[in-house]
Parts: sequence; structure tokens; C-alpha cells
Amino acid sequence: MPVQLLKIVKGKLETPLPSHLQREELKHLQEGFDHTNKYFQGIVILSYPLTKLGDGTAFFKVVLQDLDNWSSRINSINILIHGKMAEDCAKVMHQGDTFIVTGFKLAKSPTAKEDGRHICHLEVSEEAGSAIYVCGFPTFFNALFFSPNTFFLLFFSLKGAFLRSVTPKYVYTPLNQLKDGTIVNLYGVVKFFKPPYVSKGTDYCSVVTLVDPSNIKLTCTLFSGNLDSLPKIYEAGDIVRFHRIKIREYNGQIQGINSGGFASLTFDGTIGAPIVPRTSSKLYTFTDEEQKTIEELRVWAASNLSVSGPVAKLSDVQPMLYFNLTCQLVGKAQVDGSSFLLKVWDGTKCPYPTWKVPVEARDLEGEEVLLHQLRNLMVDILVYDNHAQLAKSLKIGSFLRIYSIHTKQTSAHNGDGSHIEFHLHGGTCYGRGIGVLPDNNPDVKELKIFLESVELSGSQNVEGMSSLELDDTFNSVTDIMVFNGYTSFFSCVFCFTVLTDHQDLNNTDLKTILNSTAPQQYRIRAKLQTYKPQQLYQSVKLHCSKCNTLQEVPYGGDFDLILQDSALTTPNPELHNTSWYDSVTWTTQDQKQRKITIHFVKHDEMLRQPEDTLIMIEGGTFKEVCKLAKRFKCVIPVRSTEDNLEPLDLSAPFLLQGNVKYYGCKQCSTPKPIKSLTSIAAEDQPSWEPTEIAQVLGIELLQYVFIMKFTLLDGTGMLNAYLFDYENFFQIPASEILTNNFLQEKMQMTMNALCPPGRKLDDLPWLECFIKSYNIRDATKQQVYYQIFDTTVAADVV
Repeated sequence: MPVQLLKIVKGKLETPLPSHLQREELKHLQEGFDHTNKYFQGIVILSYPLTKLGDGTAFFKVVLQDLDNWSSRINSINILIHGKMAEDCAKVMHQGDTFIVTGFKLAKSPTAKEDGRHICHLEVSEEAGSAIYVCGFPTFFNALFFSPNTFFLLFFSLKGAFLRSVTPKYVYTPLNQLKDGTIVNLYGVVKFFKPPYVSKGTDYCSVVTLVDPSNIKLTCTLFSGNLDSLPKIYEAGDIVRFHRIKIREYNGQIQGINSGGFASLTFDGTIGAPIVPRTSSKLYTFTDEEQKTIEELRVWAASNLSVSGPVAKLSDVQPMLYFNLTCQLVGKAQVDGSSFLLKVWDGTKCPYPTWKVPVEARDLEGEEVLLHQLRNLMVDILVYDNHAQLAKSLKIGSFLRIYSIHTKQTSAHNGDGSHIEFHLHGGTCYGRGIGVLPDNNPDVKELKIFLESVELSGSQNVEGMSSLELDDTFNSVTDIMVFNGYTSFFSCVFCFTVLTDHQDLNNTDLKTILNSTAPQQYRIRAKLQTYKPQQLYQSVKLHCSKCNTLQEVPYGGDFDLILQDSALTTPNPELHNTSWYDSVTWTTQDQKQRKITIHFVKHDEMLRQPEDTLIMIEGGTFKEVCKLAKRFKCVIPVRSTEDNLEPLDLSAPFLLQGNVKYYGCKQCSTPKPIKSLTSIAAEDQPSWEPTEIAQVLGIELLQYVFIMKFTLLDGTGMLNAYLFDYENFFQIPASEILTNNFLQEKMQMTMNALCPPGRKLDDLPWLECFIKSYNIRDATKQQVYYQIFDTTVAADVV
């Protein structure tokens, strides 16, 4: 057969290559030489779609990379396949396959100067007596184990028809060794970039300037008809890996352009962040050695590169400011042929009156209720020219990073004061543009948490709160926030709850309960007419079981301020590198020149895997601490004293674990020095559970709890019953609801099932639950209140 898939049996070829064939190296492929008994072998790095020539002959083009000359200036060659062989190859061949070709014809390549490949190409067809052998990726999948970070390329040696596996050895060129006309692989730190924009043609264009420890700067201009194939860069300081980028000299400057086979990976440049590549490709290699390269570049950039951009929140803006904004898109509208309106928010309020761009209501795209709720927090950004086309394609609810927004102050037309206008001017100077951030972006996760949080002060005692006071707790939260951006609706005619105890109790009418003395316990069957708070995120509070007080969950801004204050205290080097933790310190290159120290807790004098390790950080920002919490088992923010490390003020979380922040009660806690953790570190298998950490640190742990008011009726009467629950009622941990989109949707669906929106009273479902009555005495009188207990929502409700 002209095209064969090579199979491996017990590590050897089932059908060996013909013995008369000898392997030809890429550098020896020249016109005029006899290649009759030769074969060429390479890795498929690029293939073009199967097409038809003018005479109807099938045509398939493949690009092969020479494994033995990976770092050479010319290390790839075009293979042109004709006829039935082209059709057969297109069916079985994939990128990354090992490809062997015999009986080929050598001819000059008309595209060699353009694509940077071998000066000749190979022409192959069944009529010419050619043969192709493909060692496909699926062929070896049953024989070998593939680790997440290693891609095994399999090929055959000349002297023995046996199989061996290797990790492809890419050679990466430092920026100070780049030469005109070469095609190279390289790593670099992003110093500047322009988000992808539509060029004068039909392609998208992106510009990125890279630096590395060689102190040389390289500007790359990248074009593609597919937006996803361009590097996914979100901010200066990101690290990119470019494969097969062409280097050329233009006006005396070395530049980079993408050539055939160009591929890129992008990594977060933050020290300690997970090393997860951003790419649209499903097939790429990434080795442990390259992971070390990423870590080294992160450390180098932190000490040598200032990448702090003009980032601001809406609450920080001033007139005549250029800044970058991370935000959520709430509405959009076409204004005219060259401008487009984006309505966005970031949870903060602009300190100045803002310009409202006049558009017809019918032209405005977005959820009407949401637009009304956010009317005092949204700002209108008018984007122009080349940005308008991209703005039109944006999806409502998506998270954006808009670069180089311009604010200017303008007098109102009616002479009544002035306002701030937001503009994204045309062109790409200063990196102007719009980027869409994915849901897994750390900044998006942080923004979501912030949008779903509010700031309230003080603490309250649930047992001592009257109905009016509880209502005030719910209503005092402004109605401009939304739960997970939008509301999910769920229709249910009947829904059920599960009673987990007290099966001996019989149902009691609400009228009888209202006329009875307290305290007592009851079983009821009623309908849920309404509930508070309607914005479900507002139901999550922090509760101290010792002093029985409630308080609001602080939002990230409070934590950030506390971290900023603690960063003013320089880490004490005498407290570094003790018997139970190792310490690393570096200085940031921003204006503040912060000292950041991370202490890695050891076990048996050895560092463990990050997912099993507790770390302590001094001098970190909110963003840095949250990123570390996603990488390590636990993170404790600390500060130095003369002789000890100690937790921060208990207004901040004393511990972070994943997305959950753990707080301590100021009234009941007696914090101890961090060295108290040595008792846990000395255990055979430290679990680093929050309750255990809190106990040894002398901190009374605050528990996340749901507090809600249900208005119940059954035809005989109506009463308000309060839900005070950690995780039993909804079967959802209250500690995770603020940071988990899936759980948020599940909770909203549960409430929509228990109390379907828009239903008439007769159509509401019945539910059973236990309630207990108790007395509360205030300054003037004693009142009876009711609380739901020992009741769980059935799993099949949602």
C-alpha cells in the first residue's frame, strides 16, 4: 500500500521498513543527487486542507520538521502529495505524527524565501512509486502512558526497526542571539502589547513587545484570520512561548513575524500562580524543564521589570486620565456608523456625575431589569472606529479588559454642572483596545467575588434581633448588586422538603401556632409566599457560635487595605528560614518597592507538594494572596514583630484555602504567635484543616451561615419564619456560595422551585418543614419569633 500506518507489537515494528532503504538527512537533500533508495523522516508540524488542482487531481500539503536538526536555521520542508495518496494521507495523518516518505522527487520550492523552509520540496505520488509510512499518535496510545506535561514523539532509528520515545527537544534562542532570516523558538516576558484588532485587510493583528534576561527588546507583529490562534495576552508581565517565529531585520531593527507553523503559549507571570498555558491548540508539548524556565522568568521579571499599568477602578477615575479597566458588560448599542456604546460596571461608583449617551431604548441590548438595577453604578463608554466592530460582537455578561480608556470632564449642555465622559479612541496607540477575559481568569474570579459582595459594618445578635431589625439587615444592602450576574428561573408545580427528625410530630395549622405560647416545636405544611433577601448573596453572614453574633462577610477591598498597611512593616530577616519553614524574599519593581516574603512550612525538614503545603506571606497584595491560595493548600497572611510572626488584624481573613476565606471573631479570639503551628507541622500527616489551625492560633472561627426570612401561609394564617443554616437546608456549604457559580445557580434554582416567580398563590407548591417558636424581649415588650430547623430541600427539586 502506498500509505501505511505502522503498528507496534511488543515494542517492535509489525512490518519493518524495507531493508534497502537508508535514511537521508534534511541537510543532504539536494537537486541532482540520487535519492532512489533513501527515505526522509520527520514530525508533522503543519498540514493544509485537502484541495483539488485545476485538472481535478487531489492535492495535500504537509510540513515536516527534522528531529535531528531541531535547532538548525532551516529545519523543516514542504511535502506535496498528489492523487489518491493525498486523499489517503488526509484521512489518517494528524499533527504530531511521525511521517516517513520514500520514492520522492526533489524540486525547488517557490515559497522557500517566504516560509523560511528548505530550498527544495518533496513531490510524492502513487504514480511515481512513492510510499508513505505514518506513525500515528493513536497507534501508540495503548502502548505508552502519557503524563499531562509530556508529549511522546515516536520514531524509528536507521539501524534497528525498533521504537523509542523521546520528549521533543526544542531549543530556545535568547533575544540577544536572534539573527535575520532565521525561524526560532523563544520565551519572553510581555513588556507591551496591543490587543488583537482588525487590520486593513481581513486578518486580525496583534503586536507584542518582549524582553528577557539578555536585556534585549523584540517587537513581534502577528497576523491571523483566526482570532483564537493569536497569543492570549491579558496584561503586561505575562510570559509567552513562541514556536517557529520568523526573525527579520527592518529599518535596522530586529522584529518577529509569524510564519507557517507558528504556535504560542501564554502563562500568567505572577510568582506562585498555577503554570497553566493559555492556548487554543489541543496539541502541544510542555516539559518540566520549561516549567522551570517559566518560574525563572517570573522571578527575573519581578526584580527587573516594571509592568504596573494604569489600572484603575471606576471609583478611582479622575478627569484627563488614561487607564485600563476590568469590568462586566451589561448593555450595548450602536450609536452611529463609527461609534458604539458599551455599558459596563465593576462594582464601584464613579465619584463624578457621568455622561449618559443618548440612545433609543429599542436600540439598547441588555436585560432591562438589570440595566435599571445598575443605573447608578454603570458608566457609558463610547468606542470609536476600529474598536466599534469588535464591540458589536461582544456578548452581554462577558468580562472585559478595556485598555487606555480616556476620561474627560465636560460641562452639561443645560449649564447644570459638569460630568465625566469615557472614550476609547480609534487606533491602537498606547495599547488601546478591548480584550475578552475567560471565566477562569484570576482577575475575573476576583471581580465576580467583589460584584457579589457588599460592605456592611458592625455585628448583630440573631437571638436579640426583632423582625424589623432583620428586615433592615436585608434591606440595608443596596439593590444594585446581582446574584451571579443574572437570575436563573426554574419552573416546578410540586416540590418537597425532607424532614430529618421528629417524625412523631403531626401537622399544625399556622393559626394554632400563632395563638400558642413559646417555646414549642411544630410540623407544618404551608406555601412560601415570599422570602428575603431576594438577592441571595445577601443571605450569607458570618456567625460566632461562642458569643452568638452575626456580621457581614467583608469584601476584598477591606482585606486589600489591611494588606497594604501590613506591607509598610519590613519583613524581619531574623525570622526567616527556621527549622520548620523556609523563606524567600524579593523586592517589587514598582514605585513602592515592596518587600515580599513567603515562608514555606516544611514536614520532616522537607518541602511537600504545593497542594499539601501551608505558606505564610508578608507584604503581598490582595491579588497576589488570592492567586497563591489557589496554588497552595493554605495561605496565612502574617507580619513580623521583633521576635515572632503573627496573624494580621482579624478584620482580615486569618486563613485562605482555595476560594474560601476564613475569619476569626474579634471578641472571642486571643491570637497566638504563628510558631504555635509547629504542633501541626510535627504531625505524621498534617491535614491543615481550618478548625485545627484556628484552635492552635487561639482564634475563634467564624462560620459562614445562611440567614433568610420566609413568609409562610396555609389558608389559616401567615407567619414569618427565619432560616439559620450552615449547609443542611440547601445542601450547599455557605462558605462556598460566594465564590462558586454553580452553587449560586443551584441555590437560585432551589428558591425558584420553592417560590416560583410570577405564580399565583393557588399555584404555589406545598412544602413541609419543622419550625420552633422562641421569645425575644426588647426594651418595651416580649415578642415571639419562629425558626426553621431539621429540614432539608429534597435533592430532586433542582
